[in-house]
Amino acid sequence: MDNKNTELISSFSGTKVHPNSFVDPSAELHDGVIISQGAIVGPDVTIGQGTEIGPNAVIEGRTQIGKNNKIFPNVFIGLDPQDLKYKGASTEVIIGDNNTFRECVTINKATDEREKTIIGNDNLLMAYTHIGHNCELGNKIVISNSVQIAGHVKVEDRAIIGGCLGIHQFVHIGYLAMIGGMTRVDRDVPPFCLAEGHPGRLRGLNRIGIKRSGLMENKDFDLKVLQSTWNLIFKSSNVISVALEMATKGQLDLSSTKLCDFLKESISKERRGPMPLTNE
Repeated sequence: MDNKNTELISSFSGTKVHPNSFVDPSAELHDGVIISQGAIVGPDVTIGQGTEIGPNAVIEGRTQIGKNNKIFPNVFIGLDPQDLKYKGASTEVIIGDNNTFRECVTINKATDEREKTIIGNDNLLMAYTHIGHNCELGNKIVISNSVQIAGHVKVEDRAIIGGCLGIHQFVHIGYLAMIGGMTRVDRDVPPFCLAEGHPGRLRGLNRIGIKRSGLMENKDFDLKVLQSTWNLIFKSSNVISVALEMATKGQLDLSSTKLCDFLKESISKERRGPMPLTNE
């Protein structure tokens, strides 16, 4: 973050707080934190070592932010959820380390008592991304510009989400899944899968993402077994529940086991189920 033209003053514990920002005296700022011009930090906020808060950002509520995060201008974190059920509960936002939140990202706190909105480590959220209440994001996720994620969505590690799309509430995005831009995401996207379209459809395995991830070097990963399992589940004439029973009777590698476990949960009671396969 470029602070060359931002006049900063030193504050307690090695932090730098611009005189035209507001930091509540009870907020906890660790060593090396930078608070830029016009930023607002509320009373129940903890900000970890080396994190930079950009101009006009607002950090409110019971919010914990870890180390070395870069929060760009006009980011809003920890404000009330956009949920009509919200009755003023003092809920939390928990954010890990080494994340980048670009301009105008919004992250809402959870709805009910003892609930949390959680974001892990090493994630990139590009400009105008919205993370709704009670969402849970893992690690090393890339979310492109103008992605709107509704409440109670779970995104697993290393997922890549294309720009200008919406994700329906309670949807689950699996490990190393990739979603193309402008896709309508109203169903679960299984791990290792590529999804695209309006409405969203599965297009196959995210083979390029798998190769780039380094999984091919793992002796417990077998792309041929994963492809065979995927074909059985999605391309055979069996319904998913029967195909899963057939698949789990065979010898599965770790990736195929992850895929099957995800789908068992996805088709369970009160879940939305996975995206269907494209007809193309």
